[in-house]
Amino acid sequence: MKKIVLAVLAAGCVKMIKAQDPVIMTINDRAIGKSEFEAVYKKNNGKEVVNSNKSVKEYVDLFSLFKMKVLEAESLGLDTLGTFKTELAGYRRQLAAPYLTDKNTNENLLTEAYERMKTEVRASHVLIRVEETALPKDTAECYMRASLIRNALMGKAPSASQIAEYDKLLKSTFEISLRLKKKDSAIYKAKIGSVRNLPEILKSAGNGDNFGEIASKTSDDPSVVDNKGDLNYFSALDMVYPFETAAYNTKVGDISNVVRTRFGYHILKVYDKRPSRGELFAAHIMTKVGKEATEKDKDNAKTKINEIYQKLKAGEKFEDLARQFSDDKQTSDRGGQLQPFKSGRLPKSFEDAAFKLEKNGDYSEPVLTEYGWHIIKRIDLKSISSFNDMKNELKMRVNRDSRSQMGREALIARVKKESNFTENLKNRDEILKTLDTNYLKGDWKAEKASKLGNKEIFNLGTKKYTQMDFAKYLESQMTALSDKDVAEIMKRHYKTWVETSVVDYEDAQLESKYPDFKNLLREYRDGILLFDITDQKVWSKAVKDTSGLKEYYEKNKNKFMWDERADVTTYKCLNEKIAKELRKLLAKGKGEKEVTDALNKTSQLNVSVENVTYLKGENKNVDDNWKQGVAPKDIVDDKEKKVLVLVVNKIQPKSPKTLAESRGMVTADYQNYLDAEWLAYLKNKYKVKVNEDVLNTIK
Repeated sequence: MKKIVLAVLAAGCVKMIKAQDPVIMTINDRAIGKSEFEAVYKKNNGKEVVNSNKSVKEYVDLFSLFKMKVLEAESLGLDTLGTFKTELAGYRRQLAAPYLTDKNTNENLLTEAYERMKTEVRASHVLIRVEETALPKDTAECYMRASLIRNALMGKAPSASQIAEYDKLLKSTFEISLRLKKKDSAIYKAKIGSVRNLPEILKSAGNGDNFGEIASKTSDDPSVVDNKGDLNYFSALDMVYPFETAAYNTKVGDISNVVRTRFGYHILKVYDKRPSRGELFAAHIMTKVGKEATEKDKDNAKTKINEIYQKLKAGEKFEDLARQFSDDKQTSDRGGQLQPFKSGRLPKSFEDAAFKLEKNGDYSEPVLTEYGWHIIKRIDLKSISSFNDMKNELKMRVNRDSRSQMGREALIARVKKESNFTENLKNRDEILKTLDTNYLKGDWKAEKASKLGNKEIFNLGTKKYTQMDFAKYLESQMTALSDKDVAEIMKRHYKTWVETSVVDYEDAQLESKYPDFKNLLREYRDGILLFDITDQKVWSKAVKDTSGLKEYYEKNKNKFMWDERADVTTYKCLNEKIAKELRKLLAKGKGEKEVTDALNKTSQLNVSVENVTYLKGENKNVDDNWKQGVAPKDIVDDKEKKVLVLVVNKIQPKSPKTLAESRGMVTADYQNYLDAEWLAYLKNKYKVKVNEDVLNTIK
């Protein structure tokens, strides 16, 4: 119910409010501006309502009653409660999100992703792993190694001077030098060897494509052992954004520049680009070939799949054969059905065979993969949908992807420009004088920067951000670190602080910059208060006020009546013979227990009993025998395969339902009663005065 209230209040768009907002009505001493009334009126009435003076004036009563409830909630202090403030803050974050990013950038990202999804790329890569938070001096060795590997892939062997430079750089990095001090140079030798041996790697690869050979020797991607860097086909939103962009921007046959992602440095080679093959829904029958399979095992698996294939050709159903013979137990019970898949998800030979099937229902010849033999059946093929159909899905996926930060970055650049952002890095760098080793230990206090004079570091509009502001931010971000470069850490925190401050600055301006946001937030605020006060005065009160509910029931119980009802005993007999014997016992005046004891002596299955009270229309058989006594005819129940004998014990006249029987209806009626009482109280407490001249200007 709460969501409905908020949705009604928040639907649609609001027009810009003029600087002068005339008062359209007063409720007691509270003035209501025309813009507020007009915005809510037009939202709740929609385009289909004729904008006549009559319809506007009719809405005055609804709006004023709504505002009375909000004012009553405020008078009770509901707007000061922590729960209210927390809930409103949550809604504000949701409403603010579209304003704290660049709309044009986001739209371009959606279009870019959709256009890329039309094409599948097949590429291989070499990965030089680097921690996402690594400092520049810790990435230098990795970047140089990636560059030398790329040169080697381009046919340029590393020179002696490059090797020497790399050797020197490698030794200087913290982690390696630490290991060397411990006389553990194995890692160092492995890294330096990956570069020094590139000429030999190139030579051993011959004149053909040597990317896989080099990748297997140099890549930090664990999967290189099996795939030699080959990532198969992929499309937009399958890979991290910088990697995806490099793949789509690199021509077929070319090698990309070195690309940085959160995983490290990559070098890509693009082998193919083709139109999207869509999403395939398929089933398969598999005969498994394990990694430890002998030649005999392999022959047996091949023989088995061929025998199954012959049964298919002879007309046996694919689903039945999958359930009987498939070794893939995760899918066999479903007739072999797999989850829908796109290119690059399954072994290449499997996908190629599956996507070659021309129409639904077609099945392939046996196909071999690293898992065994498969027969694949096409169930359905879904091509890429239209942009409009995919837009909502794309929004969700893009928002979860790193590319979503581009909209935020564009917003930051715009706000900086609009607010005449300037900065004094000299004043920033003075902070370094106070950042001692305690900062790296996580035991530094911002007050140490107080001696600097609290000079301005940057400003946004008229707002200044000072050295103490930055010092407090540094303290809030402090964690215990090992031997790191405190200057680089400070600069990284500074960048984040500036970006966060810019976004927060814009966030604080939303109500003044965007009247639609201000109105929408106010309506959410009032909607929460409306729900809370109505819950307190009506909904929850009707449920919790048990004495009041009982009193209301006693005064109004004739409103909650049972219609005439039949109290019926149904005997379910095994056959007509048992039913005949039962009727004889009933004719002698035997009761339910005596009847069942007598008839179930030989078998407990002979007769069972069911006692139900029916209203008319609930049971046709009872309706046909609506009078007290044993029904004259047996009834055959085809579903249960039983013979039924009905006994109408009593026809109960109309009577009030008990409170327990009618609690739902009584509670709803009691809520209406409480609501009516409350509305009368509000109308007596709050007096509405409408400015007709202003009201008549709303069209």
